[in-house]
Amino acid sequence: MSDNKKFPEVERCSRCVLPITWETVHFDNDGVCNICRNWEEKYQEVDWEQRRRNLDEICKGAKAEAKTRGNKYDCLLPFSGGKDSTYTLYYVVRELGLRPLVVSFDHGFYRPRTLENRQRAFRTLGVDVLSFTPNWKVVQKLMLESLIRKGDFCWHCHAGVFVYPMQEAVRQNVPLVIWGEGGGEYEAYFRFQQLEETDEWKFNRRIILGMRAEDMAGFIDVDIEELSPFIYPEKSELERVGVKSLPLGNFTPWNVQENVKVIERELGWQKDYIESAYNEPTYEKIECQFTGVRDYVKFLKRGFSRMTHLTTLDIRHGRMTREEAMKHIREHEWRKPKSLEVFLDYLDLPEKEFNEIVAKHLIKPAPVITPGDIPYGDKLWDQDIWYREKK
Repeated sequence: MSDNKKFPEVERCSRCVLPITWETVHFDNDGVCNICRNWEEKYQEVDWEQRRRNLDEICKGAKAEAKTRGNKYDCLLPFSGGKDSTYTLYYVVRELGLRPLVVSFDHGFYRPRTLENRQRAFRTLGVDVLSFTPNWKVVQKLMLESLIRKGDFCWHCHAGVFVYPMQEAVRQNVPLVIWGEGGGEYEAYFRFQQLEETDEWKFNRRIILGMRAEDMAGFIDVDIEELSPFIYPEKSELERVGVKSLPLGNFTPWNVQENVKVIERELGWQKDYIESAYNEPTYEKIECQFTGVRDYVKFLKRGFSRMTHLTTLDIRHGRMTREEAMKHIREHEWRKPKSLEVFLDYLDLPEKEFNEIVAKHLIKPAPVITPGDIPYGDKLWDQDIWYREKK
């Protein structure tokens, strides 16, 4: 249990628990956040039956286009093995009857259970898969540079996960790319009434933290060719192929817990432990070794972590009261991940210097948190078998 005297207090939505430091959030005169208001629109104003008919028309067109082009694949599907991409793959194959080419950008930190989940999904559904893993030495430099400049070490993952599928869409001559949940689920860049596209605007505005691959090449002093996996395709190339990149969440009301039940039942998908959630297996962000470290950085910068995100969804779905949510937040967010020692080892970075870097990226009005006051949480079951740098 956290020490209430030390736990950071931030202004939060009066309906859910999103804090004022959440990206894109603002509160109305009733203290309700704009994302809660967006969810009202999701269930009250969107005609989901019409959206599904729209999706059926898109799929019909994709199948016809693949036949015209002599292409084996109707669409291209970005995949990590987490809950959202797994459900999307299931839905595309079983519900929509499409033939996808699955493309996977390997960020370098997949965990054992995720690899098992991926293999079961691929074999059960019978799909072709392309996977790409970038140069580890370059990734190390990118992680440190983006941490220093933006207080976020995941630039290579953000960029690669979005770029690789778009590059493959051009190479494979496949015009339809289908992603998972839409942006309106968690932030306010898009409203549910908008048919959001996962395009270059979204890539530049939300994904790469304002730093292009060309910028990063100069920052870390490598030839631009080394960062070609992170360069978004030219507009002319995308237009030549006619690429349309859409979230499945545009066309079906996304419900994470119900989606997880489907992939557990149909694909044998398994939950796992993470360091920044309940002390039990979860469906949330189990695919990355450093989910705990990423959430810890967010806690130091913004005064909240993943438990805020999880309980907010539970409140909106009527599974939890706001008071219950705050109790969970106080209990589970006040802890440091044991995986931090592996992360610091990868970057050859002392913890004191790590803390100094993160402190420079404090998002006001979040309070200053002293890392030395935060106790360590439990070690993940698989941490001791992760790759470690040899000294």
